Amino acid sequence: MALDTPRLRAEFQALGLRRGAVVMVHSSLSAFGQVEGGARAVLDALLGCVGDSGTVAVPTFTPQVADPAPYARDPFDPEVERARRAVPDFHDALPTPMGALPNAVLAHPGRLRGGHPQASVAAIGPHARALTEGRPLAYALGAGSAFARLYELGAHILLLGVGHNRNSFLHYAESLVPHHRRKLRRFPYPIGGRRVWVEVPDVGDDNGTFFPRLGAEARAAGLVRTRTIGAAPCALMESVPFTDHAAGRLAELLAQRRAA
Repeated sequence: MALDTPRLRAEFQALGLRRGAVVMVHSSLSAFGQVEGGARAVLDALLGCVGDSGTVAVPTFTPQVADPAPYARDPFDPEVERARRAVPDFHDALPTPMGALPNAVLAHPGRLRGGHPQASVAAIGPHARALTEGRPLAYALGAGSAFARLYELGAHILLLGVGHNRNSFLHYAESLVPHHRRKLRRFPYPIGGRRVWVEVPDVGDDNGTFFPRLGAEARAAGLVRTRTIGAAPCALMESVPFTDHAAGRLAELLAQRRAA
């Protein structure tokens, strides 16, 4: 039987999503199987669960806004210049490759979106402005970011058909560890009416090294509620205990790796 908005809403409620909640959602629409109404039906179900007092947020990252040749030896090489000119500028309506649900949020008339060229977050609800305004370019997933604000709000994390390798809160958790992994983001940005290339630090990528293990350990510790909805394995967790647990374990795991 195909999922629809009423059934999805009932399933999300059974998982533990409540009215008034602030929730960051990572998702794969295809993981559910057949959904009548597609991503908009999932969004309507989420909004119905949290109600007018709740807020739904999604990552609307745009990795396509990136330097295609960050290590070019000759920045004036014609091929490098052509490749860089082809990189799109970030704008509020730029589609995200993060999936159908984030793009459904972007199509919603009441949503707001952050302005980070690579790591924006979009949200609907009374906390949307707090999550999207004034977020830093450096450490877009760290202190001062939308994820830090979500943590302060005691938000929930909802995984719909995806694993913890897609759980962006784990990057925020790692940013709290003094000796975390690091990377550089490089993207075009308007400054003084000119398009310039900006380079800023952020938390490094995990690439499946620790994040799936952290998710499994958090579930074993009773910090994660799970439910299969349609064909999709889904998980709900409170961001504060989950993040605190993950940061502590990451500090241990990264220290072990340095000592090896």
